Amino acid sequence: MFIPYTHESVRLTGRWDTRDPREAVATATGAYIEFAFRGRTAAARFDTDRNCYPLHLWMQLDGGAMCEAPIAFALRFSAPDGDDNTEHTARIIFKGGTETSDRWYPPLCGCVRFLGVQLTDPAEPATLAPDARRTIEFVGDSITEGVLIDTDYYENFRPASCVDQLNRGFQDDVCATYAWLTAEALGMRPYFMGYGAVGVTRAGQSAVPAAPVSYPYNFEGSPVSYPSCDCVVINHGANDRGRGVEMYLAKYKELLDLVRERNPKAVIVALSAFCGFAKKELGDFIADYNEKYGCNVRFINGGDWVPPEPLHPHRDGHRAIAERLVPLLRDILG
Repeated sequence: MFIPYTHESVRLTGRWDTRDPREAVATATGAYIEFAFRGRTAAARFDTDRNCYPLHLWMQLDGGAMCEAPIAFALRFSAPDGDDNTEHTARIIFKGGTETSDRWYPPLCGCVRFLGVQLTDPAEPATLAPDARRTIEFVGDSITEGVLIDTDYYENFRPASCVDQLNRGFQDDVCATYAWLTAEALGMRPYFMGYGAVGVTRAGQSAVPAAPVSYPYNFEGSPVSYPSCDCVVINHGANDRGRGVEMYLAKYKELLDLVRERNPKAVIVALSAFCGFAKKELGDFIADYNEKYGCNVRFINGGDWVPPEPLHPHRDGHRAIAERLVPLLRDILG
């Protein structure tokens, strides 16, 4: 029995395009799928015909250990210790892919296209427990996306600086980022918008537009449809250094206006670039912005938390950022 992704036993979190009832499409890492099933096995079904490069997913059953797998037509979950009446919950997370694949303008070849779940006998869906956690959205660039977290993937075969797009799924991991770690520590449900090389002043990899243009969309022509979040953390600036502070702040205001408009009740946090770019200027700008518009955007200076190199922190660097960010957000959020 096939259960479409629109079924009540399936839940999507993240930037998913759901205009087509036959498939849900995500281009931003961190988007994930949960579904409940009854019995010993179930298989998640994907359309992979247009994927040009391998995409990597995390697979998890009943909250246990996560296993990495390249995307495929069918990914099967097996629980041999159960019986036909045992209910299980599976989760699949878009872990990483390829920055350079087409993820914004159709035809999309760097996306996850989720169709639904193939059930085995007995052909009865299970009940998916509700997720009542507060929500947090992270808006950033390749660091938020989880790019080049594992440069030691090559071990002794190639230099750590070597970038192999065909195997980037092994090097990138959104679940090891400061953003994912922070959401987990706060017990919040995470939403991600992170694309390589994007800034508030410039477009990025895969021709993803600058953040003030792309923020309201999953990809071109696909408006974001999930409810406004309880907290939004903006981390942009690393890719804006070549455009100057004046232009950076002008475009930051455009993005901030959009974020506030879409999330009218959210706690909004401006987290300065980890490389240290314009950290004082951004703090002063946020203070002036709050006074001018009568709001309470919070500023956090993260420019001194990790060394400027490597530009893309490794796992230990992301952990160090999360260790500083979590208590600050906990105080802000109450």
